[in-house]
Amino acid sequence: MALRLSDMVDRGQNLVVMALLAMLRTLPYRWRIPLGGWVMRVLIAPFAGYNTRVRTHLALIWPDMPAQRITAITRAVCDNAGRTLAELYSPQEFKARVMHAPILGAGLGPVLAAQAAGRGVIFVSGHFGNHDIARAVLSSQGKPVAALYRPQQNPYFDRHFAATIRAISEPLFARGRRGLAELVTHLKAGGMLGMLIDQHFHTGAVLDFMGHKARTSLSAAELALKYNCLLVPVYGIRQADGLHFKLLIEDPIPHTDPLTMTQALNDSLSAQVCARPEQWFWVHRRWRKIT
Repeated sequence: MALRLSDMVDRGQNLVVMALLAMLRTLPYRWRIPLGGWVMRVLIAPFAGYNTRVRTHLALIWPDMPAQRITAITRAVCDNAGRTLAELYSPQEFKARVMHAPILGAGLGPVLAAQAAGRGVIFVSGHFGNHDIARAVLSSQGKPVAALYRPQQNPYFDRHFAATIRAISEPLFARGRRGLAELVTHLKAGGMLGMLIDQHFHTGAVLDFMGHKARTSLSAAELALKYNCLLVPVYGIRQADGLHFKLLIEDPIPHTDPLTMTQALNDSLSAQVCARPEQWFWVHRRWRKIT
C-alpha cells in the first residue's frame, strides 16, 4: 500500500508539473520565461517551503542583512528558479536566444587550446543564473558539452527532465557505475563535461563555502587530475531583462590536489553568490550539520 501511495503521489506531482509546463509552452518565449518565474515565485515557492529555506540560509550567511533586502532576494531567487525551469523546457528557443551571448573571462582561450590538443575539459558551476548556459552556448557553436546528471527522485518527472537536458547538449551521463564508465571514456577522448558541485554531498570533504563548513564532492577535481583535464569554473549570469545572459569562463584551476582544487571552486562560486545573491538557488540544504 505504501508503495502504491508513493507512486500515486509521484504521478500526481508530475501531472501538475506537466500541466503547468504545457500552459507555459502555449505562450511566446518572451512571455513564457517571466511567467515561469511568476508561477514559481507566487504559486509554488510559498507552499513548497522555498521561501523559508532561502530566508534561513541568508540569515546564516548574512545575519545582519535588513529584512527588506532578505525579502527582495527571496523573491528574486524563486523567480530565477522558475525562469530557469521554463528555459530548460524550451531547449531550442533557449539555445537560439543565448547562442551569441557575450563570453567574459580569460578561460575561453585555454579551453580552445586544450580541445585543439585533444585534452578533456571539465566545466564546473553551481545552481546559479542558468547553469546550462555554457552547454547551450558552446554546443550552439559546434562544441558539445556533456553533462553529469543526478536522476530525480520522482521517476515520472525524471523521464522528461532528462530529455530536456539532452536537448541542450549531449551526451548525458547518469550518476552510477555505468554512467561513470561512459563519462571516463568521453574524457579520455578529449570530450568536454559540465558538472555542478554546490549541493550537500554526504561523503564529501568538509570545506569552506561562504564562511561555513559544507560537505563538497571532490569528484570534479579528482577526474581532472586522473585524466589530465582542464578544470574550469563557468557561470551563466542572467541580465537585467531576465531573458539574456553573459557567459563567464574563468581561468582554469591549477592542478594541485583534490582538496585545494575543490576549495578553489567553492571560493569561485562564493564570489559569484556574494556579487549576485539573487541568482543562486539558496533552497538547497547546502550547510547540513557536520558530524
